[in-house]
This record gives sequence, structure tokens and C-alpha cells, in this order.
Amino acid sequence: MTATTNRPSFDLSQPGFRSSFFWMVVIALALRLGVIVIGHTYNFKTADDNFSFGWEMGRIGRSLAEGQGFGNPFEGTTGPTAWEAPLYPFLIAGVFRTFGIYSHASALVLLAVNSVFSSLTCIPIFLIARRCFGWKVATWSAWLWALLPSVLYWCTRWVWETSLATLLLTLIFWRALVFEEKDGMARWLEFGLLWGVAALTNPSLLSFLPISTLWIWYCRGKRGKASVAGIFLSAGIVLLCIAPWTLRNYRVLGRFIPIRSNFGAELRLGNGSGANGLWLDYLHPSKNSHQLQLYRESGEIAYVAARKHEALAYIRADWTRFFVLSFKRFVYFWDGLPATSDSPAFGDLKNAIFLVSSVLAFCGLALALRKRRPAAGLFLGLILAYPAVYYVTFPHPRYRHPIEPELGVLMVYAIAEAMADRDKSPRAAPS
Repeated sequence: MTATTNRPSFDLSQPGFRSSFFWMVVIALALRLGVIVIGHTYNFKTADDNFSFGWEMGRIGRSLAEGQGFGNPFEGTTGPTAWEAPLYPFLIAGVFRTFGIYSHASALVLLAVNSVFSSLTCIPIFLIARRCFGWKVATWSAWLWALLPSVLYWCTRWVWETSLATLLLTLIFWRALVFEEKDGMARWLEFGLLWGVAALTNPSLLSFLPISTLWIWYCRGKRGKASVAGIFLSAGIVLLCIAPWTLRNYRVLGRFIPIRSNFGAELRLGNGSGANGLWLDYLHPSKNSHQLQLYRESGEIAYVAARKHEALAYIRADWTRFFVLSFKRFVYFWDGLPATSDSPAFGDLKNAIFLVSSVLAFCGLALALRKRRPAAGLFLGLILAYPAVYYVTFPHPRYRHPIEPELGVLMVYAIAEAMADRDKSPRAAPS
């Protein structure tokens, strides 16, 4: 990890429209709401009993709204579940109870809420980039997030926790970045609460928890500040946040399940006969009637255990094959999924853009490490830790979205450095 005491001053007094948090958020939100209303993205398909309206989370939200408890993630009544983390399905349930189950009004509200989460992410993006790379990179990074069409996609078309998870991870990155500036247990309490909410939203984010904690400990240690007591306090707060849900899972499902139960099933969807680095969607209970029947008959815990056993047997049978698949998943995570036969030209273009963004982000990270920019090690830790679980299961463009703010900052930094080097290069003498 890298750090430097020569940090740029933290000054948000820059005047003008470009650095206004108010206008960033308002314009970003107006653009997102415009996409929802004009594009009718709230009009989800009604096929398969409205399954595309939130998929498993929508099903669980409906179950909660109908008073059947946190369960039934697939077709019909299948009983209690821990297939998904609890926070966002409860949000869906609250909206369903107020505006109607699978109604257009509920879709509008949920997509609007997602858009608020996405728009607010402009603020920590600006703060992160301003501290690490200066005001110019901060301004362009925040406005890029506000206006980029690929960013708008997930919050305006998917009823899922993606935008909330992205906001939470970006806030956590920012708090870790500035943690050393002040003392007091209140900051450790806040850090623990943020992580507790993040864990109950998307447990995959927890891969960054040890990285961010080590970063804080390292930076505070360089200033001679103690952190052990604070780390234990934050860890305790995280455990207190997830403990009620863990106890619920043990009481209802009969197993120690901290948050989600379905890792074994996800592992099987990426590793088994026919595996090619993508997810074997035809084996998912939402798409395969035989798998759904197995899920119903055996129950969620036994079903997931059986799928995990199958996946591990496949991996143990040929480790070389597993490493090849993991490498392919690494490529797909950063280059995008292979283009489909339905629209190969569009898919190739999308993948090219995806790859360019990854290359630019990696260039920005390399420059930041070489020039010992503030928090370069924190960026590196995030990029190494967060995607690791998807290298062993399966990738999807949505899975990368929670770290897109940090990748975007690195992209803008790389471009800004290239432009600065171009401006500094000697001009050719006129002939």
C-alpha cells in the first residue's frame, strides 16, 4: 500500500456551476427520471408472472407484502429463504404495500429511488477524486458519472440493489480515505454502521472490508495513532447489524447463515458440465423446471448444499480446467461478456468500450502507484479484492457496477495525465 504526506489540500470552495454538488445531483437525477418516463422503463414484461420485475428480489418483496414472510424467491410457494440479502427486498415490499404489487406505480417509485442512489453517488466520487487527484479530475469524474449512458442503465431498468450498493461502497471508500483526519470513537461507529448496512445490502462488498480496515490502520499508524480499539468497535457494530438476520436464518432455516445462503448454487452455475466461463443459466431454478422441483422438494439449504457438492467435485476433478475457466471469467469481467448471435456488431462495440474503460482504469492505477498519489494502494486493494468471487463463480456487467465510480476516477486521471504530458511536450519547430 502507498501513502504520502504531501497530499493536496481539501478545499471545496471552488466557485461555479461545475463543482456544485446541488447541480450535479439535480441534473443527474433529472436525466435518470427522464429516461424512466420517456423510455417507459417502468413497463416491465408481465411474462412468467412479472418475474423480470425484480426477479428473486421482486418475488421476495411480493411475499413480504402479502404477509407470507421473507420467502418464495421463485415461482409459487417455496417457503422461507435467505437466497438474497434482506435490505432491498424489504424496500421492495414497502413500496408494493403502498403502491401495489408489480404495478407501474411501484416500478416508477423503485426506479426513482434507484436513481436517487445513483445521483447521490456523484458526491463521494467528487470527494475521492478531489483528494487524490485534484479539482479538475474530481469535476470531470463526477460529471461523467452524472451523464454517462452506461451508468444510467442499471438504475433506470433494474429493480435491484445495484445502485444502493454502489453508493454505499463509494461512501465507504471515501470514509476510509479521510479516516485519519479526525480522532474519536464516533468515526469508528459510523464506519461500522456503513459496513453493516452494506453487508445487509450486498455481502459481496465485504471483500473490501479487510482492505479498507488495513488501510485505515496503516495510515493512522504512520501518524502514531492507535486503531486497535476502534477496529474492534467497528467489527462489533457490523456483527450487531447482521446478528438479527443471522439469528432469523438459524431459527427459520436451521443453519448458521450470516446473510445469504446461495453461494453453493452460484458456484455450481459457473462450474460443471458445459462450463465455459459464463453462468449456466439453464440450470437456474428460475429457468429450469427440474431444478425448481428439486429446490421445492429438498428445501433451500439441502438444494444449495447439493449444488455446492457438484461444483466442488467438478473443480477437484480437474484443477487445470478450473484455472482456465477462472482466467476466462477474469477476462469477461474486464472485457465484457461475449457478444450474442442476435446482435454481434452491437455486442462487439459494447465489449470494445468495456475493454477500453478497463485499460484506462488500469493505466490510471499504474500512474497513481508510480507517482505515489494518495490512496493508490486503496484503489489497488479494491480492484484486487472485490472481483475475486466472480472469478470463481461467474461474471456479469452488473457485478462490476459497484466499483465503477473508482474505475471512473482512475480513467479520468489517466486521460488528464496524458493530456498534461501532451501539453508539456515540445512542439515541433515550424518549417
